[in-house]
Amino acid sequence: MAAVCGRALLAPLGGRLRACPRVPIRPLTSAAPLYDVVVSGGGMVGSAMAAALGHDIHFHDKKIALLEAGPRKEYCLPESYSNRVSSISPGSATLLSSFGAWDHVCSLRCKPFRRMQVWDACSEAIITFEKDDLDDMGYIVENDVIMSALTKQLDAVADRVEVFYGSRAVGYTWPLPSHSSDTSPWVQIELADGRRLQTKLLIGADGHNSVVRKEAEIQNIEHQYDQSAVVATLHLSEATDNNVAWQRFLPTGPIALLPLSDTTSSLVWSTSHEHASKLLTMDKESFVDSINSAFWSNVNHSDFIDAAGAMFRSALSLLKPSGTAVRQLPPSVAEVDPESRAVFPLGMGHAAQYVRHRVALIGDAAHRVHPLAGQGVNLGFGDIACLAHHLSAAAFNGQDLGSLKHLLRFETERQRHNVSLIAAIDLLKRLYSTSLSPLVLLRTWGLQATNALPPIKEQIMAFASK
Repeated sequence: MAAVCGRALLAPLGGRLRACPRVPIRPLTSAAPLYDVVVSGGGMVGSAMAAALGHDIHFHDKKIALLEAGPRKEYCLPESYSNRVSSISPGSATLLSSFGAWDHVCSLRCKPFRRMQVWDACSEAIITFEKDDLDDMGYIVENDVIMSALTKQLDAVADRVEVFYGSRAVGYTWPLPSHSSDTSPWVQIELADGRRLQTKLLIGADGHNSVVRKEAEIQNIEHQYDQSAVVATLHLSEATDNNVAWQRFLPTGPIALLPLSDTTSSLVWSTSHEHASKLLTMDKESFVDSINSAFWSNVNHSDFIDAAGAMFRSALSLLKPSGTAVRQLPPSVAEVDPESRAVFPLGMGHAAQYVRHRVALIGDAAHRVHPLAGQGVNLGFGDIACLAHHLSAAAFNGQDLGSLKHLLRFETERQRHNVSLIAAIDLLKRLYSTSLSPLVLLRTWGLQATNALPPIKEQIMAFASK
């Protein structure tokens, strides 16, 4: 049921399947090397998938290949922070720990946060998330740091995982589920440089414009949001513990301030394309003023909403006094790192299927979400944990790695988790993209009620920490 719902969900949002020109592929000779698994895409998700399988004890006799279109990068840690960061959940940290990458991340740099504060720019509604035992809620890590850790762990299993840098697949030949004696039972891959590979299982981790997904003719429901995300590295006015992740919902989109160090934070501001272009080109002083105003200004408040929210909050405090939250003031931004500002468009996508015979999709190739919940790469790492589990069991039992039997189990489990989260994120984006009083009042009461009920907040945190 979950798989069926997952394949059908989000269709009303108006996506369409975009055809990819097929490249003629020459007949595969018997000399083409055969791999048990080929992972297409050497970003964070693809590299982690290859590293996880390479470190799996049940894959000790397997051959794995990782295809990366770009050259190998030697990562050195600069003094300044990168503007591309990810929020890593405890579940993702556990996955990276399982094959040694997380220790390397921690030896470089990452910033744990122990509290989240989310509030509405159109009312006094607020919700906070924190753990009673002071455990870390998550970690803000630069993407380059994660890639450095993954590259190191791939080097450690170079005898099992062969990384093809500068290698781009230009054509695929798919086997039939019931092949005849004169056809290959494997997926055949032709690279741009003329080399050819074949594999028992092809894993597509090649991003939201996935060639693997298009060539496998898997429909993808897509929707481009009317927003772009502006990212930058910011310096705070004064040093603090800086262990809180801040997010405020503005009528034009959410703005988030994520801790990098005691004096530095990362900005992710989702706003209209026009406003994003202005933020990108305005002088540094005006840019910093815009950020501080976005976090501090109450220009979007109305007396009616504030009064209605105060009455509802008072009623909740009478019913459950312990459910009220202590509001913290966000830090003030002093300056922005030169050249750290960048912008990229936002969209949502979901593949109708995650698997086909001898093919599986993970990460952005299978799903794309708005960054407001910080779940993008965590969804991909969750895919890895689930798929690696099923492939490890299949290898242990001597089963065909590309069989639909266990691939469909992966699809069902991940769609059950991903679809509900994608739908919730999309709903939040739409609900908070308006300043209409009835909707503002509705979301104000909803946020206040949720904040007053610790069991609900605990369920949300548990779901997001996977």
